[in-house]
Amino acid sequence: MPKGSWQEFSGPESLQRPDATTDPQPRARQTVRVQRTRAGKGGKMVTVISGLVAPDGEARQLLKRLKASAGTGGTLRDGVIELQGDQVDAALAALEREGYRPKRAGG
Repeated sequence: MPKGSWQEFSGPESLQRPDATTDPQPRARQTVRVQRTRAGKGGKMVTVISGLVAPDGEARQLLKRLKASAGTGGTLRDGVIELQGDQVDAALAALEREGYRPKRAGG
């Protein structure tokens, strides 16, 4: 880089999102948001769990344990866990048992 030139980003690697597999954050330091919503679900209530930084396999295992503890169905889409129904309290308790720091978000 020539002297005196200004560059907003150091390179294309600065625009990349951090990969969950390269630098996983400890569970106790992750702030996981739990909220219920109806947006885009045809009027049906779902519980959305976002903010997880975990490899795909670990997130799927967490989803399986959450579904079992809440007694409901769910899915993993783009790193966000969706549980069917209003399962906020069950999800908060299960995430705390798993070692995360969950927070209730929304109304």
